Amino acid sequence: MKKLLTIAGSDSSGGAGIQADLKTFAAHNVYGMSVITSVTAQNTTGVTDVVDLPAEFIGKQLDAVFTDIYPDAVKIGMLSNQEAVKEIVKKLKQYEATKIVVDPVMVSTSGSSLMKSSAVKSIINELFPLATIITP
Repeated sequence: MKKLLTIAGSDSSGGAGIQADLKTFAAHNVYGMSVITSVTAQNTTGVTDVVDLPAEFIGKQLDAVFTDIYPDAVKIGMLSNQEAVKEIVKKLKQYEATKIVVDPVMVSTSGSSLMKSSAVKSIINELFPLATIITP
């Protein structure tokens, strides 16, 4: 069985982010793992709040996954701040991750901004070069 890691935000309504990725993985008979970058309070009408997890904690989640159940591929979604991007890039390099899909989420379906402007430059300059595929 293939093993995939999703790195993204958590959507309380289950329609996007980690929850949607894990549902998709399961539908394709893939073992899914997750690293949560942010927790959102949202539903089908909008996002009411976003809490970013500390970059150090994101790194610890990555350590836990890569040192036990090494993923065959990595899918990256919502990264709302520069510190998270830098930590993820550092860990992906450390563990020599391959087959990386970057699907940057800048705005929610309802139009709420989910990414700080400082993160955009880091994603373009540091994360995109590691990507196998970049999606719109």
